Amino acid sequence: MEFVLFNISCAFRVLFAIGFGLLFGFEIPAGEVFPNQKQTGRVGTELGVDDRFADMRKRVLDLADLKSPPKIFQSTNSTSDDGVRSLYFEGLSWQGKPTRVFALLGLPEKITRDAGNAPVPGVVLVHGGGGTAFRPWVKKWNERGFAAISIAVEGQTDQRDQKSKKWVRHQWAGPERKGIYGDSDLPLEDQWMYHGVADTILANSLLRSMPEVDSDRIGLVGISWGGVITSTVIGIDRRFAFAVPTYGCGDLADAENQYGRALGQNQVYRKVWDPMVRLDRVAIPVLWLTWPGDLHFPLDSVKRCYEKTPGNYMVSMIPGMKHSHGAGWNPPDSYAFADSIVSLGEPWCQQQGVVVKGDRVEVHFATVKPISRASLICTSENGFTGTRKWRELPLKFTQSKDSVIAIATLPRGTTAWFINLSSEGLVASSDYQISK
Repeated sequence: MEFVLFNISCAFRVLFAIGFGLLFGFEIPAGEVFPNQKQTGRVGTELGVDDRFADMRKRVLDLADLKSPPKIFQSTNSTSDDGVRSLYFEGLSWQGKPTRVFALLGLPEKITRDAGNAPVPGVVLVHGGGGTAFRPWVKKWNERGFAAISIAVEGQTDQRDQKSKKWVRHQWAGPERKGIYGDSDLPLEDQWMYHGVADTILANSLLRSMPEVDSDRIGLVGISWGGVITSTVIGIDRRFAFAVPTYGCGDLADAENQYGRALGQNQVYRKVWDPMVRLDRVAIPVLWLTWPGDLHFPLDSVKRCYEKTPGNYMVSMIPGMKHSHGAGWNPPDSYAFADSIVSLGEPWCQQQGVVVKGDRVEVHFATVKPISRASLICTSENGFTGTRKWRELPLKFTQSKDSVIAIATLPRGTTAWFINLSSEGLVASSDYQISK
């Protein structure tokens, strides 16, 4: 009875306040809650609290409309005789000022030497923290028959200051990255991730406009923070044919490291920028390339990302890989994955199923390559995956035509595990498994 009377009382007060306001021309402040009235998600949405994030999400998705090739400006900052040219292209305005994006663009030698060749596949390359547009990275893709554009997403060139050794920023620079989404309190259009995403989409539009490039076979590859951008962009720009987020991923607000500490209370990240917000839109094949000892991006966060995507995905978790630009682009895995997509339309190896019976596990793979070795990678520790000790144990497998079955017995106390297959220097992993 007290509850009913209380609700009647609250309703009467609301009606009285509305009538009083209409009579005398007063307004009830938006978002005001009467004493003892519970704050619920529904109330917050009705009062416009979540609408702010919905509008921000829409404006992020609107970046997919940057389909026209950007205006190109020639660069004199970097010259070379290796077929890779430096340039600037027009970016979005920042704080009311026009911006340009520094980039390195290279074509395969066959295209630059001979006329009349069929268009080649292409790739957009996005660096990580402390990086820039990298010429060696472009060349590696050119040598494998891909056109490549490597972009600098913090307003820098590929020239270093002689004293500070930092990358020189150019006069048309946009925002620099401010920590871990440290500019989330700024207007959306002033945030670094907004421009990083836009720059990547514009680079795709530029590459697609080139007659030498097959616009239906352009991929996106990013390392570390570039992997975060890649994970974000593929949920926005759906023109890419494949993607390789290296290390970087989404689902970082609850990570047990610096990302979780920085993002745990950051609602702009959780509701606008976390790639998880849009990964269910990703239908293209994706290779999630990482290693179990990574201190920045935990395996369980990577796992939740690839499990969210409806398209085909492949996982490569390489023990001892390390975390750097070179460590990210030197392994053959990203190139082999790209080759398999542009030539076959699907990853060269994929997990097909997992059977767990007690400590016995059986993993089925489909593959178009011969497998030379299989191994179980496991840990008996808990906590952040990058700081755990991991064991690598050889195991038996059987291969028949295009399928492989790997069987392992988990060591007692195993808390997490996955199985790796090796083929000609390549690594294909099963999904990361957490033992119950």
